[in-house]
Amino acid sequence: MYRSMLPLIALMAALLSPASPAADQTLRIAAWNLEWLIAPEEFRQLADTCVPRDASPGSRKRSIPCNVAQELERSALDFQALERYAKQLDADVVALQEVDGVAAARKVFRNHDFCFSRREGVQNTGFAIRKGIPHRCGEDFIDLSLDDRVRRGAVLIVYPGDKRELRLLSVHLKAGCPRRPLDDPRRDCQTLAEQVPILERWIDEQAAAGRRFAILGDFNHDLLAGTGPARNEQGQPRNFWAEIDDADPVGADLVNVAEGQRFINCAPDQNYRSYIDHVVLGAKLAEWRVPDSFVRLTYDGRDALERKLADHCPIGVDLRLPR
Repeated sequence: MYRSMLPLIALMAALLSPASPAADQTLRIAAWNLEWLIAPEEFRQLADTCVPRDASPGSRKRSIPCNVAQELERSALDFQALERYAKQLDADVVALQEVDGVAAARKVFRNHDFCFSRREGVQNTGFAIRKGIPHRCGEDFIDLSLDDRVRRGAVLIVYPGDKRELRLLSVHLKAGCPRRPLDDPRRDCQTLAEQVPILERWIDEQAAAGRRFAILGDFNHDLLAGTGPARNEQGQPRNFWAEIDDADPVGADLVNVAEGQRFINCAPDQNYRSYIDHVVLGAKLAEWRVPDSFVRLTYDGRDALERKLADHCPIGVDLRLPR
């Protein structure tokens, strides 16, 4: 009699026991600049009409520098290696930079959907989203491109209309000012300084609307190195992080997931000093961050030597979303 009741007792115990933490859903978000990732057929066409390095492409919307044409034509083995690292990263959502579009991205992310900015140029920002995850591609964040002089931001809404809704922004900001203050007279720093207040406005809009949000991608700047006030005596932006992380309005307080983490180069032959790729969480989304879940996926030394991978590698974090 007792033995026959064991299954019933077990079922009742399961129903009456409190929900376990496993009931929550873990979502991994990451950022990865894939360095001029272009589908092979398109790459060959662009290589035939390449532009000398640092020369203006003129009125041509789609072009690649000749040094890229000579050095970065990827073989099937190169794409297979990148796909292997994408599987190892195992992220649910990856913010992408320097990707031509869906045809190129699908060579690396086979089981994903995609959202990309609609800029005509070869380098676009976007997202790879694991199939099955509800999402909506947002409108391009065109203002960030300074009239398409630089790259647009790509917006993604994950779990739209759900209590788990997230708003993500993939960015690739102006290169050439990685550690200098924004008021440095160099042209690259001046361009970056134009982008930062625009980015801050987007952050403030999300916070004011009470959204959970994140900015992911290649900021081309060490956000953890800046010191001093946000602006100089003339009112010009100076400290990137202080400018965007001002906690005004409420909810605009930010968390850089790399803060407190040891910097790790992508490959043995690199000698960079700090992160310029970042995952930055808004205050409400930071509440869902899984402790000690910082992700930095690096390349095997042999792959780095033999395969054409990318000069950046992924950075990410895990989030615990309610069911």
